[in-house]
Amino acid sequence: MYHSVAHAPSRAAHGLSVRPDAFAGQMAVLDAAGFVPLTTRELAAAWRDGRPLPPKPVLITFDDGYEGVHRHALPVLAARGFPSTVFVSTGWLRGEHETGGALDLMLTWDQLRDLTEAGAEAGGHSHTHPQLDQLTDDALAFEIERCRDVLTGELGRPPVSFAYPYGYSSRRVRRAVREAGFGISLAVGNGLAARAQGPYALRRVTVRRTTSLTDFERMVHGRAVGRLFAADRALTKGYAVVRRGRQLARTASFRKARETRG
Repeated sequence: MYHSVAHAPSRAAHGLSVRPDAFAGQMAVLDAAGFVPLTTRELAAAWRDGRPLPPKPVLITFDDGYEGVHRHALPVLAARGFPSTVFVSTGWLRGEHETGGALDLMLTWDQLRDLTEAGAEAGGHSHTHPQLDQLTDDALAFEIERCRDVLTGELGRPPVSFAYPYGYSSRRVRRAVREAGFGISLAVGNGLAARAQGPYALRRVTVRRTTSLTDFERMVHGRAVGRLFAADRALTKGYAVVRRGRQLARTASFRKARETRG
């Protein structure tokens, strides 16, 4: 899971960015080791139809829709013939649907079309990038369906895949994504994907600016993943409890207000 690929990202995007030269080196590692990149759409089709995956399959994914994916990542991917998936928050991309709130310079719709024409898949990542598990049912439906509809209108085909902003989801969120027509969804989890996770909660590993080439190679071969992400997992578990408490409080408040109005 990548975010920004940039020499000088904004402060807000810096931690989850990678340098263009580091990205090129990481793609060289995948190529040399014989990994076979897929789009998330292709993974969903194999899952649905029961077809075997190629040896050493890998998803190369980008969240949010940063401009550097077009400027810096696309030439590297195109040179190696690597497909990828770009999960975009449709309200963050530059253009008529823009809502503000983006953390750095984002793609334009023409740049996203360039990416898809070069072999990338465009997937959904909500409209305004909220924590989906904290939203009311109506707001949740809007975020998912607005994202789907904008992508369909701009690219001429409905998106098949979705990635949860911040990696957060719940049974309710996953059900809403499935009901909106998405065939597969990715979380974070900082672990290797496995069939037992189901098609709506597949895990990914985070590549950061601090990820060394040695650690990247260990990650993609499934070595030392637990150690590399031990701190992330501890934080995730703790914050999951906090988010669940917040959601229950909001639900109770909403029900009380509705009962009062009734």
